[in-house]
Amino acid sequence: MTMVDGRKVRGDRRREALIHATLRLVERDGVAGITHRRVANEAGVPTASTTYHFESLDDLLVATLTWCADEFAVTVGDRIARARGDERKEIRELAEMIADALGPRRGRLMAEYELYLLAARRPALRPAARRWANILTRLLHHGDEMTFRAFLAGLEGLLMQGLIRDTPLSVEELEPLVASLMRSTRA
Repeated sequence: MTMVDGRKVRGDRRREALIHATLRLVERDGVAGITHRRVANEAGVPTASTTYHFESLDDLLVATLTWCADEFAVTVGDRIARARGDERKEIRELAEMIADALGPRRGRLMAEYELYLLAARRPALRPAARRWANILTRLLHHGDEMTFRAFLAGLEGLLMQGLIRDTPLSVEELEPLVASLMRSTRA
């Protein structure tokens, strides 16, 4: 029988609570609103907990972006696995994921993109930001690398343009766009 260290479990839970609180704050107020004190208040923990688990705000932002990418990998991986081998289903799954990101999960997508774009200014975030592309490459890659990079750029552009629309794109509107992008990877 393995003994579980209760302190480690509590520490892991607190660390995760801080990451979730950071994501909620970025979604609500943007990265500029992130301080150790605000994150601690949002998580309902003492301020000292943030500096105990994350030496700097960059460390906290890296952990948050990494957590988002890992969660994204599980979600995308599960959905793509269900559709693998059926091009029509793959297109539909991707269109549904994009519609969900631009609709009900719009705030979350904006928070993730804000963290992602912050990597251009903060080198510490770059490995976590590149994790998105690495995950998609591993899950979706078809054909040569340059073509696939163009596909990823198309998806990124579709998401960014979707965020500045007044109304979200529907799955039906997205399907032909996704099909066109996916065709380019198979040519």
